[in-house]
Amino acid sequence: MGYSALAEPMMESAPSTKSSRKGLVLISLVISGLGCVLLYSQIEQPQAVVMPATSLAYQMLQPLKAQAGVAEARAIQAAAASMRTQSLSSHAAAGKSWAYASAMGWAARDGAQKGCRGSLACTRAVGLFFGTQTGKTEEAATMIAEATGLEAQSVDDVSAEDLAGYDGIIAGVPTWHTGADEQRSGTAWDDYLDEIKALDMGGKPVAVFGLGDQAGYGDNFCDGIEELHNTFEAAGAKMLGYTDASKYEMYTESKSVKDGKFLGLPLDGDNEPDMTEARVKAWVDQLKSEGMDLR
Repeated sequence: MGYSALAEPMMESAPSTKSSRKGLVLISLVISGLGCVLLYSQIEQPQAVVMPATSLAYQMLQPLKAQAGVAEARAIQAAAASMRTQSLSSHAAAGKSWAYASAMGWAARDGAQKGCRGSLACTRAVGLFFGTQTGKTEEAATMIAEATGLEAQSVDDVSAEDLAGYDGIIAGVPTWHTGADEQRSGTAWDDYLDEIKALDMGGKPVAVFGLGDQAGYGDNFCDGIEELHNTFEAAGAKMLGYTDASKYEMYTESKSVKDGKFLGLPLDGDNEPDMTEARVKAWVDQLKSEGMDLR
């Protein structure tokens, strides 16, 4: 097999998102809230009457829902629902802060306890993961993160088992080992292939994007897409995001083309960098239309 450091093409740097900063602010509030919850959990609370502080806290959550991203809003939604069934003490001095802190604590617990395993209160229902050799697949993942509001994460930072905990997966892969029949990416994806096949994805949506070079490695353009696609499909995932192969004219052959379509989104930042942004946007819109739960 041939090995190529150029099969993962260059792409222009994508702008960073503001979602991470919002997430940090929300997490800070959650941590503070959990502390208050633990403190007040030691005090016996009468359960007969719902105090006005409950309504106040519920109202305070509404602007947070409007400002937060989809994932955070879901957690807050869960908190708001929980508040309707909770009773608060009549401690006038602490009532307002306790109600607000408790609400945030409930949101955090709902997300954490479910562990991103199918609950609408999950803090990250869809996971965006990438493997990379030179950083270029990460750059593509960053562009997709900007378009979806998700957080791009290296597959090195999770286990194969963790992937089954998400309600959907967007996976990015380079083609590093050009011409290889297996383990084509040269990343941690290669180490997880058998483990992923053994998972029960239960029809969850999965979409794959890949990096390739149509001119330099036109006989193996984005071959890595097919391997990762087939791996998740074997685990019972519902595969989305197929792309019309006729829109790519420079390559000569690819293992990732089936019935005139790529089994995911191929990106060529070496030869068609000016088309990357539009391709990503169109693909994200396609994933939404096919049932991927994105903002």
